[in-house]
Amino acid sequence: MEKSTLLGLVLGIVAVVVGMILKHASPASLLNPAAFMIIMVGTAAAILNAFPMSEVKKVPVLFKVLFKEQKLPAKRELIGQFMNWASIARREGLLALENTSDEIEDPFLRNGMKMIIDGGEPDFVRDVLNEEIHAIEERHQMGALIFSQAGSYAPTLGVLGAVVGLIAALGNLSDIDALGISIAAAFVATLLGIFTGYVLWNPFSNKLKRKSKQEIEIKRIMVEGLLSIQAGVSPAAIEQKLLVYVPYRERAEMKEEKKEEGAAVNG
Repeated sequence: MEKSTLLGLVLGIVAVVVGMILKHASPASLLNPAAFMIIMVGTAAAILNAFPMSEVKKVPVLFKVLFKEQKLPAKRELIGQFMNWASIARREGLLALENTSDEIEDPFLRNGMKMIIDGGEPDFVRDVLNEEIHAIEERHQMGALIFSQAGSYAPTLGVLGAVVGLIAALGNLSDIDALGISIAAAFVATLLGIFTGYVLWNPFSNKLKRKSKQEIEIKRIMVEGLLSIQAGVSPAAIEQKLLVYVPYRERAEMKEEKKEEGAAVNG
């Protein structure tokens, strides 16, 4: 479970409900079926008009991505793995990694490993892997775009909902007591539109972009690591090359761990 998504959703709802209570407004007024219909169904209609069904069908999967913790290999572990493979390849040749390739779980890394073992030209291997990365980025961008578009439609639909509510309220001016309640209810749609747009859809789009960036960065490490192994680069040189993807603080931690390991061995 992606705790930050769940926590953000809960805090967003709490902020609105508690804020209404502090302003002496009844949270029960949020239970407005007409407002929910205009905002939620209206946003869904706008998305259907903006995107083909083949892309809209992926929305449930996108929600799963948002609420499921992203499982990516740690950069430090991945770099260590490439250093180990480079050591084996330099000592025994690339074919010695053939059994290793079958044990790799990540399909992108497994495919790249098989290509270098099969003797593919470095430029060809790089082109194939980069094209796959580009295709993955395109799919991820489309998913994020759906939510960002929903985030732009929802607040505007909130205004539409308020106008519809005001039309209904002003249609019956004879009952002054009911008029105030009707006007207040009219603005519930505006509240829901702004809330869903700026607390849900736009942040969801941003989270999908961040998750995509993290995944693409891992895949770029894989590409550079594979091509370095194929070129016969030393484990130390591979480490130096791939460390550019690691923040300086983590690099310092890795150096400290190596020193401790070396001290333990020598001791």
